[in-house]
Amino acid sequence: MDQGSFLGLRALGRGPIIQAVWVYDNGVNLDGLRQFRRNLAKGLFGRRIERSVLPFGRHRWVADPDPQTLDMSVRERPRSDLWSWADDCLRTPIDPERGPGWRLAVQPLTDGAAAVSLVVSHSIADGHGLVTAVLDAVNGVDRNLGYPQPGSRSRAEALTRDARQMVAAVPEIARAVVASARVARAERGDLATSFRAAGDVPPGDDVPMVPPAVVAFVDTVQWDHCAQRLGGTSNSLFSGVAARLGQVLDRVDGDGLVHLSWPVSERTEGDTRANALVSAAMTADPEEVLTDLGGVRAAMKKALAECDETSRRMTGPLPLTPLTPRVMLRRLEGMVLAVNNPIACSNMGEPDPAFSRPDGTDADYVVMRGVEPNITSRVLNRLGGQLLLGGIRARGRMALSVTSWSPGQPNSKQALREVVLKVLADFGLSGTVEGPCAPGPSSR
Repeated sequence: MDQGSFLGLRALGRGPIIQAVWVYDNGVNLDGLRQFRRNLAKGLFGRRIERSVLPFGRHRWVADPDPQTLDMSVRERPRSDLWSWADDCLRTPIDPERGPGWRLAVQPLTDGAAAVSLVVSHSIADGHGLVTAVLDAVNGVDRNLGYPQPGSRSRAEALTRDARQMVAAVPEIARAVVASARVARAERGDLATSFRAAGDVPPGDDVPMVPPAVVAFVDTVQWDHCAQRLGGTSNSLFSGVAARLGQVLDRVDGDGLVHLSWPVSERTEGDTRANALVSAAMTADPEEVLTDLGGVRAAMKKALAECDETSRRMTGPLPLTPLTPRVMLRRLEGMVLAVNNPIACSNMGEPDPAFSRPDGTDADYVVMRGVEPNITSRVLNRLGGQLLLGGIRARGRMALSVTSWSPGQPNSKQALREVVLKVLADFGLSGTVEGPCAPGPSSR
């Protein structure tokens, strides 16, 4: 799966990035942040990808030889520019092979506050991998992963070892061929639909961008009260909000339902995979969620119960990853995303309180989101648009990040901000929604 993530990045020329943002109302401890950065380099972030010397060989992890610096802006920005700065951090190049695979940045604000951004390539770590790396760094844990230095093998040694690995993998590859055929038969209806959809390329431009995104903060007491009132949980309310957003942004199917997709972490203690997850999927009624979350809870439980089977079925073809041509990887993206306009949801829940302390002290606001920067409107239109939701509970707030693109619609931060405010109001929730020109966090 990790090699598939990397090959997808190379085939498409872009890839998803995980970002955590911490906001300190009274400034940050720079010495603490520098120690945090040094500690990050000792964990899951302290690595890069080294390609196999064989065209279809398995890649491997190697140590990251270049210590990361702390990217600190010397120019203060107004508070209203905070999330524009966070978007700028996503545009700063990172590369899991050539480096840097991650970046830590800090931005002082004119009101005495400061923001900290940590971005990492999804080919280095997924969301739970980022949380693990941050907790290790805050707590001073050195995992001592022992990765070899880049280029530490001679060409002859690399050829020999990689060839042996390929030969040993032949039975696994044969089983993967059978698994791929089984998946293709099971999904042939969706495959046919997606091939037709991916072939249509509506108008758009080729200018790389970060799609419009806003961040909402809701007090957790209010959030939990709403969930209980509707017979749900924090997680099912998150899915309910996603469903309602999907309806307002016209991502419903012919029956008026929305399709939600979210990652289920399979990360275990000591797990060093970049992508230790499987995808779960369900449908939801965006009208029903306003009065009863019972249907969403039941659908979520069913999807989670089916995760093991889904994981076995969908990971069966993975040994074929090194053999997959780039053109097929590019086509697969359109196939996956063109069916039913899925809404990508990633709710991190409430991590250990240490996650809120990158400089050693508690941040006032914490946000996590997954975004794919450097995508173009032409690609987004071809894929039928995009709707991504990220959630995290920290410091007494539920933080929701919403990224959206709808073909033919205004597609501005201001328009998205108004949509998010409307959806929160639909649930009887009030909070702050920070977007293009948002005032301080205490106002709407």
